[in-house]
Amino acid sequence: MLQAIQPGMTRTFRRSLFAGASGLAVALSLGLGAGAAAAQTAPPQEATEIDEIVVTGFRASLTAGLDAKRRDANVIDVIVAEDIADFPDLNLAESIQRVPGVAIDRDAGEGRSITVRGLGSDFTRTRINGMEAQATAGGTDSSGGANRGRGFDFNVFASELFNSITVRKTAAAETEEGSLGATVDLQATRPFNNRGFTMAASFQGGYNDLSENWDPRAAFLISNTFGANDEFGALFSVAYSERNILEEGFSSVRWAPAFGTGSSGGFCSPVGVAPQNPGNSGANGSSAANCSTGNPRPANTPGNVAAYNTANQNNVFIPRLPRYGRLTHEQERLGLTSAFQWRPADTTLFSLDILYSELHATRQEDFLESLSFSRNAAAGGQTQVIVREAEVQNGMLVYGLFDNVDVRSESRFDDLTTEFLQYSLTAEHDFSDRLRGRAYYGRAESDFDNPFQTTVTLDRRDTDGFSWDFRGNPNAPLIDYGFDVTSAAAWSWSQTGSPTPRSEIRIRPQGVDTVFEAAQADLEFDANDWLTIKGGVNWKTYGSRSFEFRRPDETVVPALPGGTTVADISNLLTGYGRNLVPAGTATSWLRPDLDAIATLFNIYCNCNTGVPGGDFTMSSFTNGNARGGNRYVSEDDLAFYVQADFNTELFNMPFRGNVGVRQVNTQLYAEGYSSTGGGTLVFGTHEYDDTLPSLNLALEPVEDLIVRFGVAKVMARPQINNSLSGANYLVPTTSLNATGPNFTATIGNVNLDPFRATTYDLSIEWYFAPESLLSFAYFYKDIDTYIQVIRQDLPYTDLTALNPSAFDPAFCSGACSPTTIFALTSAVNTDGGPLSGFEISYQQPFRFLPGLFSNTGVQLNFTHVESEIDYCNDALCSTFVTADLISLSPRSWNATLYYEDDRFSARISGSSREGYIQNVPGRNGNNIEGKMETFNVDAAASYQITEHVQLTFEAINLTDEFNHQFVGDGLDRESTSVYHHTGRQYFFGARYRF
Repeated sequence: MLQAIQPGMTRTFRRSLFAGASGLAVALSLGLGAGAAAAQTAPPQEATEIDEIVVTGFRASLTAGLDAKRRDANVIDVIVAEDIADFPDLNLAESIQRVPGVAIDRDAGEGRSITVRGLGSDFTRTRINGMEAQATAGGTDSSGGANRGRGFDFNVFASELFNSITVRKTAAAETEEGSLGATVDLQATRPFNNRGFTMAASFQGGYNDLSENWDPRAAFLISNTFGANDEFGALFSVAYSERNILEEGFSSVRWAPAFGTGSSGGFCSPVGVAPQNPGNSGANGSSAANCSTGNPRPANTPGNVAAYNTANQNNVFIPRLPRYGRLTHEQERLGLTSAFQWRPADTTLFSLDILYSELHATRQEDFLESLSFSRNAAAGGQTQVIVREAEVQNGMLVYGLFDNVDVRSESRFDDLTTEFLQYSLTAEHDFSDRLRGRAYYGRAESDFDNPFQTTVTLDRRDTDGFSWDFRGNPNAPLIDYGFDVTSAAAWSWSQTGSPTPRSEIRIRPQGVDTVFEAAQADLEFDANDWLTIKGGVNWKTYGSRSFEFRRPDETVVPALPGGTTVADISNLLTGYGRNLVPAGTATSWLRPDLDAIATLFNIYCNCNTGVPGGDFTMSSFTNGNARGGNRYVSEDDLAFYVQADFNTELFNMPFRGNVGVRQVNTQLYAEGYSSTGGGTLVFGTHEYDDTLPSLNLALEPVEDLIVRFGVAKVMARPQINNSLSGANYLVPTTSLNATGPNFTATIGNVNLDPFRATTYDLSIEWYFAPESLLSFAYFYKDIDTYIQVIRQDLPYTDLTALNPSAFDPAFCSGACSPTTIFALTSAVNTDGGPLSGFEISYQQPFRFLPGLFSNTGVQLNFTHVESEIDYCNDALCSTFVTADLISLSPRSWNATLYYEDDRFSARISGSSREGYIQNVPGRNGNNIEGKMETFNVDAAASYQITEHVQLTFEAINLTDEFNHQFVGDGLDRESTSVYHHTGRQYFFGARYRF
């Protein structure tokens, strides 16, 4: 049963109603039904008598969330248990996306991180059982790889472990600082939420139509209360799932100019064409007659000259590594919760919460690609490529036929594990009818380990007749590799000493360990019937340590032993590209056999095997290519707050809210390794203070209509690094990759100030009928302080001028020369800009309709956000690119249509997110990098066979939506960099409840 808050209730009774709603949420979790235990505290005699509204199932969960939203003084949205457990959600991110203003990013087809009101995961804090925590996981390179920042990876957890999610969109003094977007509270089930014995279990079989695999998914919960007055309680729950899917598609690893700044040197010009490209070079063998050693220039014919002139332009962009690929994901997710509660007296409660989650995954990546268009002359790249035919559309070389192209078959294997453990102890005590206190201590650790990240390659040099054709499909081109890609005889194992490109063995174990430790004490005092004074202190420490190891030189490999051929270290990938690739594109190809190669060369020995190319010794900060992955950041935060909550009347209109101020001190320590001396430990500190006032008001001018207003100063601490580009923000180091083929350098900045903003919120909520809402919310954020990554292409001589010791000329040798162009990245504070938008929500059961239609209902929301940020386009910020905030989708919406009667329940949901920017400025001469619009459709149905048994069906991603990423000029050109899909997912199962 649900009871609405009514005027005149005492605080004790209001708290009892909240406990009752929490009990309902738990009862709903894992399908426990709508029969929540009644609140144990009886209302005093003066409490107003309340009419009861009886709802069940999905409607009950929606109503519980609506009731929590209505009674709070702040702007919040709530999802309660059955609304999660019975919705087609792989994890928590999939659930949260239905909240107005929330959009998600997916990795391998499931939600990983969230964006709230246009602000990405670095601007959103997540609390588990009331304590801030962070879960970190690994991902594909296109989704950011390993999480080395502050964002929360929601795919670590199964949604079955939690009974409620609260998204807090306005700040209050009592809520911990650190968010510009929102604070997300995840609450696990506790035994006192549902008195007595409770047990539930569910099992499902999942089927993916692309991988054609079946996988199990199961959950179990048991809870009981003990003692004469149920003063003891214990709960245990477990959730387990497996997921084995394929991810297939095209990718280009971005596009770059065919010639000039940001290019790989341009194409090889025909004989006699001026200026000659490439110029004469004894090292590369280029001359007036040759593109490179053994590769003569094309003849000076009208066709050759026209094709060269068409393609070799600085305003024509080409795919850097045009390729098709298959990623094989195998995943196991285990989650455990336990909770113990003890109420020795009516005024005292102790709660111990323990949460453990393990996400273990392996990922096999197989790509068939061309290297030449992303490599310079020293690496045997673009300058030796001959253009035979070319066509340009909208600044892109959409069709090309080439000779002298290097082709590669690449296989990568990752073993990834995230272990998360959190425990927290909470004590609550009523010292009197007017004075109450609460204290907690907790610790949360997320340990991400990627012990195996190994890549091996087979290569073929100087292939003639290679072509791509985007004219029929800009996202899935026709690629002709010019030879039989399934034949072992056509491929080679290019050992050390061979001409470039040589085969590679990359070994890159890495990991991230993140620890939160926190303690808090709060007091609240009822000054009178309408005013409560609150105050408290919060201390927390945050530590993030990452590591990475690499070989001394990944581009050299041993020769094959006598009698061993390519056929012995390879196997065939088959059945690729169903409903994806155009006719004529390879659907099978030869790929390296990583296990055979690992065994043959003993690559995991962490030793020098003594043969040329066989040094597999692993090193970390002494290795220039691994150095940037080794760093440690810690923060100590101390905050005090005072807040006044009031609940009164203004001109006979119910009026409530809170006003307060929070004072915060942050002390930062960051250490890492710079390139000076082959890895010198450097560290830095930074301390800053913030005063954060806040005000939240809620006025009810007429019955069932609430007008809210909020204003606050907020802050979010600087990112640690940019997961997509790998740019270092805080660690005061320099890094240098001078071995190629991608030459990069970074400079960190420990003195970065946090993001700071003043936020304003105004909303109107009309609860026009039972279980119904129509609302409009306007929000405005004046971002005063922003942090940007400045990226520019500089020759090595300019790097030396910036930092002579870190970028000493002696560090540039081999493939590096003083004129080699490096991509330099650094982070700086800049002025921010405005962010504004609005949300519209509508929710209603259609009980007024006739017959079966009276069992239907709808939940809709729409969000519009806009911003204007001036991004620095060079190191001195002398030029700017004006664009949206990174991760901001201007428009997003969610819609759910449901039907529910006593036995049958069904719903279908659509979720749309408009395209958004991921990086500004983009890499490789692009102004922006971003993602295209997505539209996902999910569905669920259940049938109650008996009181205890229910059959379930869920369908996820019915549109088989593609992950479509692009790079472009911010105007018309949008060049596809990733176009991958993972198929549709179906779950069939049953749920038992007792």
